[in-house]
Amino acid sequence: MNEELNPLADTVDVAATRLSICRAQLYKEVAAGRLKVRKAGRRTLVERSEQQRWLSALPVKSAAD
Repeated sequence: MNEELNPLADTVDVAATRLSICRAQLYKEVAAGRLKVRKAGRRTLVERSEQQRWLSALPVKSAAD
């Protein structure tokens, strides 16, 4: 039973680390409605697909900018 876990969602700490932002910035994005989270009891979870969607929605900076 050596199955590799591939979670569908991360805790706030893990999601912030994966997105290279701090917890405070993650909560600001949630408050602004740009990042959606789910609640499981007291835990706040950020789906991996939502993390990818948020990252893809960020503006692209070109070399000329």
